[in-house]
Amino acid sequence: MCGITGWIDFTRNLGLERTTVEAMTGSMHRRGPDDSGIWLGPHVALGHRRLAVVDPAGGAQPMETQRRGSDAPVVLTYSGELYNFRELRAELTGRNHHFRTSSDTEVVLHAYLEWGAGFVDRLQGIYAFAIWDAWREELILVRDRLGVKPLYYHAYQGGLLFGSEPKAILANPLFTARTSEAKLPILFNPRLAMPWETPFTDMRQVQPGHLVRVDRSGAHETPYWRLVSREHRDDYPTTVGRVREILEDVVAHQMVADVPLCSLLSGGLDSSAITALAARNQPDALRSYSVDFEGAEEDFRATALRPERDTPFALAAARHLGVDHTMVTLDPAVLPDYVPATLAARDMPSLGQFDTSMYLLFQEIRKTSTVALSGEAGDEVFGGYPWFFDRASVFGDTFPWLGNAPRLTDCLAPDVTARIRPQDDEQDRYRTLLARVPRLPGESGLEARMREVLHLSLQGPLLYLLDRKDRMSMAVGLEVRVPFCDHTLLEYVWNVPWKMKVSDGREKSLLRSATEDLLPQSVLMRRKSGYPATFAPAHAEAQRAALDALVADRDSPMAGMLDGAKVRELAYGDTKMLTMADNLHFLLPLIEVDRWLRTYNVSFTA
Repeated sequence: MCGITGWIDFTRNLGLERTTVEAMTGSMHRRGPDDSGIWLGPHVALGHRRLAVVDPAGGAQPMETQRRGSDAPVVLTYSGELYNFRELRAELTGRNHHFRTSSDTEVVLHAYLEWGAGFVDRLQGIYAFAIWDAWREELILVRDRLGVKPLYYHAYQGGLLFGSEPKAILANPLFTARTSEAKLPILFNPRLAMPWETPFTDMRQVQPGHLVRVDRSGAHETPYWRLVSREHRDDYPTTVGRVREILEDVVAHQMVADVPLCSLLSGGLDSSAITALAARNQPDALRSYSVDFEGAEEDFRATALRPERDTPFALAAARHLGVDHTMVTLDPAVLPDYVPATLAARDMPSLGQFDTSMYLLFQEIRKTSTVALSGEAGDEVFGGYPWFFDRASVFGDTFPWLGNAPRLTDCLAPDVTARIRPQDDEQDRYRTLLARVPRLPGESGLEARMREVLHLSLQGPLLYLLDRKDRMSMAVGLEVRVPFCDHTLLEYVWNVPWKMKVSDGREKSLLRSATEDLLPQSVLMRRKSGYPATFAPAHAEAQRAALDALVADRDSPMAGMLDGAKVRELAYGDTKMLTMADNLHFLLPLIEVDRWLRTYNVSFTA
């Protein structure tokens, strides 16, 4: 995995902008510690930072070639992994393409030459890339189908800036870090963000499954992939067998690497299933990792989303699978020390302990591995969250994962609330995404509603988790792969009826049936449990103190925006919520938004 950036401007000579392009590229050195390169043309500049995973000796970027019969360059800057690159390479070789390296990067470049922009339909993997075609005077930006790899851009009159992370765009003096009160709902709850939206004014994400064409007429974003609903005709045994077949193929493809590979193993069904399948493809003992906190045995408190600790189940799974497991145990007292590092990785508000613990876990993993497999997205694909089984949440007239819990915008001062109308904003987002659900004619009742619920979960909530995993891993030069985000798997499971997904009356019945021969009974029947949180009393007291200081700070960028009494009421209260560890977890974004505004000198605009 790598970091990419670039600049296109038909009104400037970008050949004279080397210093700026080097700054944009250098800003992402942690994403690509192995190599760096830039390419300059009259109106286009491309930059690349490389983390070498496939063909370390080859695959330097940006990579350039020419069309047959033309000396106009075609140049690629690419981040990601193409899991079917060997099959595509063989097909392209049969069409008289000649390759100089063994990298998937060169396959992407030649696939574009052969099939044009439509080649993206043939790609299987996780990726974000840009191709400059000088003959067509066109730049295309492409992001993978589920948005595993990030790609941001800022379009302006006559040009466009882009980068794997906002920092690449922020490094160009043409862009100024601004936000607005209207963006407070997504700053406080990033799960509400639309697929193209960021907290920065005039900065967008390329939407998952989309490409952006940039030419002299401007930037034009269009989809190249969408889920399609169709009748599922397979019976249950056939469906179980097909899911297992797809998973085995996906994991095998995603284990292709020329560097050390491991697996994340929390002891939950998702990560254990991926680890079990990976272990079968590994000739030596597969390395696996999980995370916990010092004092967790005494401090842990069960919640709806975290009913039990991971550690006993991770160890049981590791013993059963015969993997070489490492339990990374963290001191809760050091977590705040790493918030600046996680903020720098995100360029957006940190998630506090949830970012820092993942960052430290990945930092430890990177000592022995460059690639890690993850069970992320299993809940969104197979139906694993507790709110999927709470009737009030499912049939409420809003996002099911919000339910009747308080909203962090409840902590806004009355005048701010009156200006931005967060309830109306939430409904607008909900209705917009609901209109995008691919319906199945004749489907009704719970089946139709669960199709909506699962589709909504594949939007903001999944992107929120994928973004965190990308940022925290790439900040230490670790590539994380997510087999459950394979589009072939998703396209099949998407059309499996809900009653079949929960055939035994529990979450993820289908996945459980497909992997029941691989896992110990304790792991197979374990309830859904979210990523670990620390409940250390000292950590909680420090967060309460930070909230008290925030509402009293007249120099805060959010001074006057918050209802201090409401913040304090929640900080010292105990509200039961399906999605939050506790009230302090709920209030955490207030602290981190303030930190982000200060650190990045973000100004508010009307």
